[in-house]
Amino acid sequence: MTTPRIGTLMWPMQSWPEAGGLWRRAEDLGFRHAWLYDHIAWRGTTPWYDAYTTLAAAAAVTSRIRIGTLVTSPNFRHPVPAAHAIRTIDHVSGGRVTVGIGAGGTRRNSDAGILGGDDWTPDERASRFAEWVGLLDRLLTAPETSFEGTYYTAREVVQEPGCVQRPRVPFVIAGDGPRGMRLAARYGTGWVTSPHGGGREPLDTVRSRLGALRTTCEAEGRELADLILLTGFSEEPWLESHESFADLAGRYAELGITEIALHWPRPGTRFEADMKVFEAIAAEYGEAR
Repeated sequence: MTTPRIGTLMWPMQSWPEAGGLWRRAEDLGFRHAWLYDHIAWRGTTPWYDAYTTLAAAAAVTSRIRIGTLVTSPNFRHPVPAAHAIRTIDHVSGGRVTVGIGAGGTRRNSDAGILGGDDWTPDERASRFAEWVGLLDRLLTAPETSFEGTYYTAREVVQEPGCVQRPRVPFVIAGDGPRGMRLAARYGTGWVTSPHGGGREPLDTVRSRLGALRTTCEAEGRELADLILLTGFSEEPWLESHESFADLAGRYAELGITEIALHWPRPGTRFEADMKVFEAIAAEYGEAR
């Protein structure tokens, strides 16, 4: 059993250059990857800076750490400009970007419905998600793309010179239901989940979802390299102590989790934690330097 690699969820709430210092700190601490939520705001929290613009800036002030979204939201992004931005960040970073993609949340105070129109039903949200991912894949791999879908259109979109990473930047797909898992198996190098919302103990929730994912991957003839656990949304004491982290990381590693994403400590919120513990975990489990 190998201890999962660790990354951190950053909060895009500081102006530059303070934010740039935090990204450099994440790299210096040894985290393998650093991520951003992709929202207009986050449950009403402001300031909340744009994820893609922040990633481009972070790419310019770091050199080793992988960067990405957990996860990009179709709620307010069209695949064509999203693909253009992703290619640009891939070049700025020298091939260090990973794109996490999800179906998008339903909270008005984050971004759902912010562009107007009727609220999306669960079925429409899942269908948009599938079309969004499929079109983004084409936009990042084909020399030219024209597409007429149910929800999205692209006309003669040229994608030269293409991505630094070939055949394109990696996708990690967040989806705990059957349709999301099929998307992960078809398009992803990895899959993202959280222990939240399963109606069971966190470990049991993730164990059940991993079982369903493996069945889906077998049916698609695929095997995913990265299985990412997004922490912070259950009562598990990930950052209570070094010992607590080691115990939980070991338990999830036994299930097959390969990557763990820890939220950067944020005082006065549920993500508050002792920074010394956070840094000690990064020193112990981060990338060798």
